[in-house]
Amino acid sequence: MREHLTVGRVAELAGVSVRTLHHYDRIGLVPPSARTAAGYRAYSPSDIERLREVLGYRRLGFGLREIADLVDDPATDAVAHLRRLRGLLQEQRDRVAGMLTAIDEELEARAMGIRTTPENQLRVFGAQLYESIGSAYPATRRTEQRIAARIWDALGDARTVLNVGAGTGSYEPPDRDVIAVEPSAVMRAQRPADAAPCVAAGAERLPFADQSFDAAMAVSTVHHWPDPVAGLGEMRRVARRVVVFTYDASSTGWLQRFWLTRDYLPEFAGLLADWPSLADMTRAIGGRAEPVLIPWDCADGFFEAHWRRPEAYLDEQVRRAVSVWTRVGPRAEQRAVDSLRDDLSSGRWTERNRDLISLDAAELGLRLLVA
Repeated sequence: MREHLTVGRVAELAGVSVRTLHHYDRIGLVPPSARTAAGYRAYSPSDIERLREVLGYRRLGFGLREIADLVDDPATDAVAHLRRLRGLLQEQRDRVAGMLTAIDEELEARAMGIRTTPENQLRVFGAQLYESIGSAYPATRRTEQRIAARIWDALGDARTVLNVGAGTGSYEPPDRDVIAVEPSAVMRAQRPADAAPCVAAGAERLPFADQSFDAAMAVSTVHHWPDPVAGLGEMRRVARRVVVFTYDASSTGWLQRFWLTRDYLPEFAGLLADWPSLADMTRAIGGRAEPVLIPWDCADGFFEAHWRRPEAYLDEQVRRAVSVWTRVGPRAEQRAVDSLRDDLSSGRWTERNRDLISLDAAELGLRLLVA
């Protein structure tokens, strides 16, 4: 590898002008510290490393004064900068993805002749999926203590716990030392003041050394990860015990076990088309899977929580706190809600689901993975 690069070559590789590099040199941000054999100023490997960090922060919209403070921080090394940049870029990617989703929904609504509200039109600037559903979380997504007891029991004697995809902090054990990881700025902002410290990062690249924690946990989040198997492998790397609350979409007839997906929202299947099998997920952590029954009066308003309270799905606030409804789009959502409302009114829902009325808990595919 060539040891030193000329100003012209660096400008060509980095996609910036020579004038920009001269400016960075002049203000002391990235001065080239080496010389070529011919005596021209050149960039050493450490200069290139610093320039990469400067350009990364610059393209994320940071001002040069802010960047100088960041790259001059003696407590932050090159790896830490890369991890920080990755987290920021991931947030930016999710923000763009969220805007594209909002625009697609607006176009779909317009095609149906539906004029969206001013509030919904402004939501096009939301950052990501969680940022469009996150505001409803405090009202409807609370810790269900019976499920929490299962999760906390599975943590065993772990004293230090990493909560991956932590959201607003539900299910974090109060009697252990917890560090949270959450990529969404909106979700981080809604964490209570006394919640565990939270790091901005994604599951697939956890910024911690091997075996840093006694246990790592993830609750109702794996389905949001770009690469679930990689994320689970990372949990296994940083902790000696892994506990994951997730969903099994691989068993025969899985779409039929919940009346909402069976009768009203078949689009749910498409959301999990690339979802890893339960075997793949348990293999990724080297563990086992245990079924988790959902109590009829479940306090946490996740997708399946209202299986014995169907009228809850007619509530806009309940739906907005569940990513499924945002992901299937407004047309499928409206059709499902209208059909369910009609069936509740006519008594057809009760007729179809009479066997559920007497159940205190239901098996709807929720699983606890433990390693």
